[in-house]
Amino acid sequence: MLMAHPAVLRGLLQRYEALQALAHDQSADPHAHRQLQDTAYTLCVSTGTRDIEAALKAAREQLERSFADADPALRTATAA
Repeated sequence: MLMAHPAVLRGLLQRYEALQALAHDQSADPHAHRQLQDTAYTLCVSTGTRDIEAALKAAREQLERSFADADPALRTATAA
């Protein structure tokens, strides 16, 4: 199975979380709701899942694995 690059997944997760916060606001622009739906769809496609909860879980797990597999020097540099 193809796997999205960790930077892409990280960006999608950040975008989804930001749009979700905006969408909860009753005065949110309807465009924000559409962007949230589009981002959820992209997360599902990127993780090979069919619903957003599974996609979020899969993306986070993939990011954790990629971080754990990274060169120890990179882990230290990004943790600082």
